[in-house]
Amino acid sequence: MNIFLWILQGLAALVYGASGIMKVFLFEKISHDVLSFGALPRAVWTALGLLELVCVVGLIVPGALRAMPSLTIAAAAILAGESLVFIWVHAQYRETGTIVMCAVLGLLMAFIAYGRLVLQPIS
Repeated sequence: MNIFLWILQGLAALVYGASGIMKVFLFEKISHDVLSFGALPRAVWTALGLLELVCVVGLIVPGALRAMPSLTIAAAAILAGESLVFIWVHAQYRETGTIVMCAVLGLLMAFIAYGRLVLQPIS
């Protein structure tokens, strides 16, 4: 289970890292292609991107250093909660594919939080 959770954490870190970089550094370039980016102000998207980047660090570093593993659980839980915001945003624009992707990522993050809290805590 530990290896499986590490694989999920690594994949999630890649996905959320790319998403955070896109929201913080490439927003102007890509916002024209995605209608739902108009649902929230630019500053909110930047804040969400920064939150994702901080959580990416939280998914990997505490476990790798075996220091404050509760940060990994918190990072995963925060990203699971963030997915609910994204589901709401994309639902306003009826972007079904994106809603499904956000739901899957949210469930994945909830599983990682549960896994690291109950199934295989980092010690």
